[in-house]
Amino acid sequence: MDAMTYDAKLRARAETLATTCIHGGDGAVPYGATDVPVVLASAFRFDDAETAAAAFQGANDAWIYGRWGNPTVNHLESRLAAVEGAEAVAVTSSGMAAIAGTMLGLFSADDHLLAPVAMYAESARLLRERLPRHRITTTFVHAEDVDQWKASLTPHTRALYIETPANPTLTVTNIAAAVAFAKAHGLLVIADNTFATPFCQTPLELGVDVVLHSATKALSGHGDVVGGVVAGSRALVDRIREYTVKGLGAVMPPLSAFLVERGVRTFALRQEQANRHAARLSAALEKHPGVVRVHHPSRPSHPQHALAAEQMHAFGSMLAFEVAPAGGRDAIGTGRAVLEALRIATHAVSLGDARTLVVHSASTTHSTMPADVRRAAGVADGLLRLSVGLESYASLETDLLTALDAAKVSA
Repeated sequence: MDAMTYDAKLRARAETLATTCIHGGDGAVPYGATDVPVVLASAFRFDDAETAAAAFQGANDAWIYGRWGNPTVNHLESRLAAVEGAEAVAVTSSGMAAIAGTMLGLFSADDHLLAPVAMYAESARLLRERLPRHRITTTFVHAEDVDQWKASLTPHTRALYIETPANPTLTVTNIAAAVAFAKAHGLLVIADNTFATPFCQTPLELGVDVVLHSATKALSGHGDVVGGVVAGSRALVDRIREYTVKGLGAVMPPLSAFLVERGVRTFALRQEQANRHAARLSAALEKHPGVVRVHHPSRPSHPQHALAAEQMHAFGSMLAFEVAPAGGRDAIGTGRAVLEALRIATHAVSLGDARTLVVHSASTTHSTMPADVRRAAGVADGLLRLSVGLESYASLETDLLTALDAAKVSA
């Protein structure tokens, strides 16, 4: 796909989502306000005893208590359901609360899960170290190898967990194949859609049962809030909400909900630009002699490029690139040298910000992974993960190429 064709595709996707991002899920707003108020009340007054009793039985829509629900939070959930194309959404205190709460809300002792080798390290740690305390176990498989999925099935397997594109390798899972496999074996499919965002990919339309997001990232888009999203059928979302939000108290604060909702209004336009720049930067980086490999689904060199073009609306604003050892350093040292030579891209964790963010994965976000597991997942020692922001393209390209040149020639 040439650059002009891809730009047109991004423009069309932004047009498809723009109105939904601003008006989707709108309900009545008090006082004639154009924005939903930030309702900071921890408890809500009942008009009479009968209303209170009915509320506790779920027989009316009266607000009860901040842990059970809040008007500002509910407004955000309606907006996100419209954007994601979901029957229902529950928001949580963080992305990890959404992931952990989904697992604990849906699965029980002796249940077994399948999950990808290449994935966000904290998600992997949850599955590898924390869920086994609840006797929920996981087998890690290569997401692109359906034969491994089949070989790893047990009578207790309940779900296939996917993260596509994967963090930080941008490995793409075949969602249609995952859904077909799951249906054939009576499994749920749970997808972390944080890297892709609803701009680039809508897994529920492809048959996935539950979609998860870190709302901290591109949905809010300004690096000033933490939150999580669970999207899917009302039956599944209600089960997860009951366990995670009401039961464990993983509540998104009303002010956080307001900030995420504010970010969603510009989500389509932000993603259009970030996606365009990520594809262009991937092409520029691939030409640099100091770069061993570029990870971005837009590149024909990406192993799942054709699959990504088929199942994604766009290729995403996340990319990664591996640097070759240079200047007498090993790959880890060279990666750090490139990072420290950057002047516009910000050295910080997280992603989806208006700022371009960069991290050296092996020594930061994926340092909790055992080294052999990390390398098996494709997280190379010299890999740098880049979350493309909203700066001008020219400034970002100059910053990256200058940093690569500086690291190559310095002692």
